[in-house]
Amino acid sequence: MTNAFGVHALVWTGGWEPEQAEFAISRTAAAGYDLIEIPALDPSAIDVDDTRARLEVHGLAATMTLGLTFATDINSEDAALVAAGRDTLMSALQVARGVGATHLGGVIFSAMDKYPGPGTAAARANSVAVIKELAQESARSGITITLEFVNRYESNLLNTVQQTLDYMDDVDEDNVVVHADVYHMNIEERGFRTPLLLAGDRLGYVHIGESNRGYLGQGTIDFEEVFGALADMNYEGPITFESFSSAVVDQHLSNTLAVWRNLWEDSMDLGTHAREFMASGMENARATVGSR
Repeated sequence: MTNAFGVHALVWTGGWEPEQAEFAISRTAAAGYDLIEIPALDPSAIDVDDTRARLEVHGLAATMTLGLTFATDINSEDAALVAAGRDTLMSALQVARGVGATHLGGVIFSAMDKYPGPGTAAARANSVAVIKELAQESARSGITITLEFVNRYESNLLNTVQQTLDYMDDVDEDNVVVHADVYHMNIEERGFRTPLLLAGDRLGYVHIGESNRGYLGQGTIDFEEVFGALADMNYEGPITFESFSSAVVDQHLSNTLAVWRNLWEDSMDLGTHAREFMASGMENARATVGSR
């Protein structure tokens, strides 16, 4: 078994004008990846036809992620904010369809920001209702919806695998999956193996990132545990590298994620290193499982 390996576009560029899209897509292909994860914080800024054509030229698949803001927060009791968030997600879905993305997700269940207090049952119910509608609509195009639970400073709704599974039970749509990001798990979970195995066959997307957002293997993440768990559970979904540095700045995302310093300068060196790190990590973990 093999996984599709991907890389987040912010490893390469902070925007998505045609020349930036070409740079990111061509570099992703040159680094040996199977797919590129395109951020769609502003879906209207993506030239759908241009992006799809460039993906086809370079033979890459695509996924799409975004994070909602407090102005588009479906995890709210304010009907106007919920409606704005719904509109944003439906616009992102249209773009995902247009470029041929296989997955749409990220922090789409709440604002990606630090909340001033805990969530409410009414706000959660609004979030569930919108995601259910989004999932039903995305199923018409065979697009999987991924819920990326994040740390407490980026959402007050989904911070752990268990919370995400409970939320998915309420959404109750087959094309909604757990999106596990080891950077966030390193903050919120009691390790990696137990929560990943808990997700089981409902795990559908994985973000690999180091504890300091830099080069893999140069922080505190126990990647042997991560890859070992994925191998033991026969995980076959995408594995995507995510890293941020002030060397590449997105006007919307960099401040939200507190990207204040340069953790790397050479995107290609970083990207090729990550591709080899993930591939060899999974290969070694699968070999270990096979030898038992």
